[in-house]
Amino acid sequence: MPETLAGWLAHCERLHPKTMELTLERVRAVKERLGIAFEAPVIVVAGTNGKGSTCAMLESIALAAGYRVGLYSKPHLVHFEERCRVGGASVEGEALLPHFAAVESARGATTLTYFEFTLLAITRLLAASRLDLVILEVGLGGRFDAVNVFDGDCSVITSIDIDHAEFLGPDRESIGREKAGILRSGKPAVVSDPVPPQSVLDEASKVGADLRRAGVDFNHSGDRQQWNWVGRSSRYSGLGYPALRGANQLLNASGALAALEALHTRLPMSAQAVRTGLATVELQGRFQVVPGQPTFVLDVAHNPHAVAALAQNLDQMGYFPRTHVVFGVMRDKDIDAILLRMAPIVDAWHFTNLPASRAATAEDLAASFQRLRTSVNAASVETHADPAAALDAAVAAADPADRIVVFGSFYTVGAVLAHGLPKRSGRHAA
Repeated sequence: MPETLAGWLAHCERLHPKTMELTLERVRAVKERLGIAFEAPVIVVAGTNGKGSTCAMLESIALAAGYRVGLYSKPHLVHFEERCRVGGASVEGEALLPHFAAVESARGATTLTYFEFTLLAITRLLAASRLDLVILEVGLGGRFDAVNVFDGDCSVITSIDIDHAEFLGPDRESIGREKAGILRSGKPAVVSDPVPPQSVLDEASKVGADLRRAGVDFNHSGDRQQWNWVGRSSRYSGLGYPALRGANQLLNASGALAALEALHTRLPMSAQAVRTGLATVELQGRFQVVPGQPTFVLDVAHNPHAVAALAQNLDQMGYFPRTHVVFGVMRDKDIDAILLRMAPIVDAWHFTNLPASRAATAEDLAASFQRLRTSVNAASVETHADPAAALDAAVAAADPADRIVVFGSFYTVGAVLAHGLPKRSGRHAA
């Protein structure tokens, strides 16, 4: 058996001929052989956008309340260990090794995808960690995502938009139906999308879930200084805005509070824990602003809905003479829609290759932009071999008062974070 985390991950990549297989039978069978079960309440979070932020807020509030929290999320930005957090910190790779070995022993002749194998290893560790709360973030869809072999005591569905259409369907109704596969009979189902697809509501009714809708069962309101939240049995007034930036974070925070309200008999939360948790929450790569000269903005927005939110957030940042963008993305995304939405605020594009077979090449992205030039502004275009080279070029071209936006795939933002943000020595920096 492998003796390092890197060795196990390489082993997982070789096991199954497909990166994903839309079925739960194999992973459920191995889970049952392993006997993985949680004594703590489990919150399962699905959606197109906002999942990571919702999970981070749930974790931060529960930690502020003094609970021991376990979190599974994917994908990671830099290090695999980011996918498994206990007590607010990523686990050490060495702690995962016996759990990878246990999965390997239990699977027998069953082939598992990379995501299925690693999920089982991580959840086995979480089940052995004496937790008060477990948070599981769904990756793709819901119905056939490996996370769905676990029954949530509360399910959360965040905003839904078109993404992964080849697996989930071509419209919001189809995608909503897949996301709603995580709902359970008699259990709370929080829907934080203010205009959810009817398919989500229909599925909640069909399975008999305790549906809790944004704008119906819980609401938020506020001004520039503070905001308020009202649920079925709880209310919070004069809350400070979440530390995560962005126009959509109140939707995510509101859904997180609704989930915690649904579990209040098992996990009581004080108002102070809510305030502290929202004020201290952190999540890399979600409209992450790094002040300085020039300013850096990092965001893993990679579908039109998320990019629209990013563009709105950038509009609200204030004046910058020029905006330089580093962009790389998978070729199955709606690249034209992304470029058209961002084009009005971009002065210089730095398109980059990514280390993934599914990625669009820098030349592909540049060609798409050139084809759209009649309807966008006259921004400059450069192509680069990798995100680090693209960022170096953007920094070299930027003045101190400019901003540099790195967005797109997790590979794009992760590569930049892995190498460390460069020293900002723009052409006229002091």
